[in-house]
Amino acid sequence: MDTNLSTPELDRFREEARSWLEENFPASLKGKPPSNVAGFGAKFTGDMKLWQERIGAKGWSTPTWPAKYGGGGLSQEEAAVLKEEMNRAGAFNPIGGFGTMMWGPTLLDVGTEEQKMRYLPPIIRGEIHWCQGYSEPGAGSDLASLQSFAEDKGDHFVINGSKIWTSGAKEADWMYGVFRTDRSSKYEGISFITLDMKSPGVEVKPIMLISGQSPFNEVFFTDVVVPKENLIGEINKGWSIGKHLLLHERQGIAGGGGGFGGSPYDIEHAAKDYIGMDGDVLADGGMRERIAAQKMLGHSFGLTARRFNEEAAVHGPSPAIGIMKVAWAKMNQNREELMIEIMGNRGLGWEGDGFNQRELGHVRAWLRSKANSIEGGSNEVNLNLVAKRVLGLKGY
Repeated sequence: MDTNLSTPELDRFREEARSWLEENFPASLKGKPPSNVAGFGAKFTGDMKLWQERIGAKGWSTPTWPAKYGGGGLSQEEAAVLKEEMNRAGAFNPIGGFGTMMWGPTLLDVGTEEQKMRYLPPIIRGEIHWCQGYSEPGAGSDLASLQSFAEDKGDHFVINGSKIWTSGAKEADWMYGVFRTDRSSKYEGISFITLDMKSPGVEVKPIMLISGQSPFNEVFFTDVVVPKENLIGEINKGWSIGKHLLLHERQGIAGGGGGFGGSPYDIEHAAKDYIGMDGDVLADGGMRERIAAQKMLGHSFGLTARRFNEEAAVHGPSPAIGIMKVAWAKMNQNREELMIEIMGNRGLGWEGDGFNQRELGHVRAWLRSKANSIEGGSNEVNLNLVAKRVLGLKGY
């Protein structure tokens, strides 16, 4: 047991969770989480598909979401117990993505009952892959400058324009995003709208990154017809919803310990393999100190992230999460830099038989980590928000 979570009620729930996992989690999957998840492009077969269906039907993919929408309906304490029992069983959550991390939580805060009943159950079961339509070629950090226009046609909108850096758009079934509906006001002319990515007039073009991967895309809209029922909140009042969702995004990235990069093969094991041991200690004393500092930072970050999560469960995500987002970006980038240094010449490969897949993967992870201080709001944007909305400093 990882915590002191023990009351008669929680002990009963622990037994229930343990029994359910023993009966429903396929033993063949123990300790083998997928590299991608349902709800973010993964299409499972066999035991993985069976596990997705079972945990989705149980609602434990989103354990604290209300049961009436298909969620687990658990308390925060019960969810913590469930996490402990899943760890004990070597189980994992195969369902995730933008739907569970930020769109679903935002909808729970601002959506109508009809919208919650429409959108949340497929998210919980991992049946729908969502992407986020925010940034545009001329509207990145200054997102409110966006120009993609949704023209009001009475019972529907007609959307023209484009989005950029849209993660997972190539595989996505649906998009949620912010679109201009009134050109006369920068902030009061933005609406929050969802759209089917299979709609006529939607075109997706992948963007190749320096890591050799293409998780980001450009999305073009040409006379895309969207029903009026896909409007979330009031027309021209979407800026506040868009900002609120970004708090959930930063909470998901930083409060959850990071949604991008990383590997179960940690720097301590890598150092033993690539640097070697001098008796019971690492042969390189300087690297020992750096690894110890990184592990201490990771532990303290984890404890702070847990506190942020507990507070967010009661009061909702706070603008202060920007502090954690900046810290997480730096921590993950430092970790990937350390990994490359530890591997030495073995950490410089790009292709070829002279390098194994783990080594090639970490070179790409190192390059990928450069985006950590940009995605989810750049470090500069997050620090300005903290200065203005948390510390109350003037001039930001």
